[in-house]
Amino acid sequence: MLSGRRLAVWGDPIAHSRSPQMHAAAYGVLGLDWSYGRRRVDDVAFTTSVAGLGAEWRGLSLTMPLKSVAFAAAARVDRGAELTRAVNTYVFDADGPVGFNTDIGGIVAALAEIGHAQVAAARIVGAGATATSALVALQLAGAERVDVVARRPEAAQDLVELGSRIGVRVTVGSLAGRHDAVPLTVATLPGDAAVPSEFAHGLAAAGGTLFDAVYGHWPTCLAAAWHAQGADAHSGLGMLLHQAVRQVRIFRGGDPDAALPREADVVAAMRLAVVGD
Repeated sequence: MLSGRRLAVWGDPIAHSRSPQMHAAAYGVLGLDWSYGRRRVDDVAFTTSVAGLGAEWRGLSLTMPLKSVAFAAAARVDRGAELTRAVNTYVFDADGPVGFNTDIGGIVAALAEIGHAQVAAARIVGAGATATSALVALQLAGAERVDVVARRPEAAQDLVELGSRIGVRVTVGSLAGRHDAVPLTVATLPGDAAVPSEFAHGLAAAGGTLFDAVYGHWPTCLAAAWHAQGADAHSGLGMLLHQAVRQVRIFRGGDPDAALPREADVVAAMRLAVVGD
């Protein structure tokens, strides 16, 4: 199915992406003669840009704001993408682009690394596309109840409906509300999102461990609130790494769950590329 040697990450903005470093490190360990670049593409130009790719293209990594339009343009998608209506990985075959959501598996693996492989209950802060992937990831980790806290609680209705489909009871509240204690909080707000100090500290007091999907603007205001209370806070670098590992699996063999040859060495090289950037 997969024959091309060219790959890239697309998005807008894209200059900050660490994907080229991680993928280059992985391909070096695997002995793959592939190229992986980056290109600034917005959601308006996406479909035309994909149609213009030649047979030398193997696949794409896709970041914001392309995940929704990539889902709509895919010839077929995996279950995670179907549930979230978001695609962050394309591979090309004769029928067109095949879409995957590797953010879900990336979150599951990152949570396991920080001691939360199993989660009975959790809180999600935010109600956007990343929150949708986080909800599916939490369900895979065993969560039966997830509280969603959003700046606009009405924006979380899609998460309530998704929870009902995957067997998770989702309740919705505001940043300013009272919060029940949970062992884990997954923050999905943009890195530059401002959360009033009293709200951030209220979340930290009842939030257990913080896993923040942000890695570029660190520490976030939520991480600072967790640190102020002596609680654990982790950035999204683990998610970034492990979703990319699944992308490499897809690009090599088409299966996000099939381990790579020398996978431990691949992961170590990719991790070093992220930490050393």
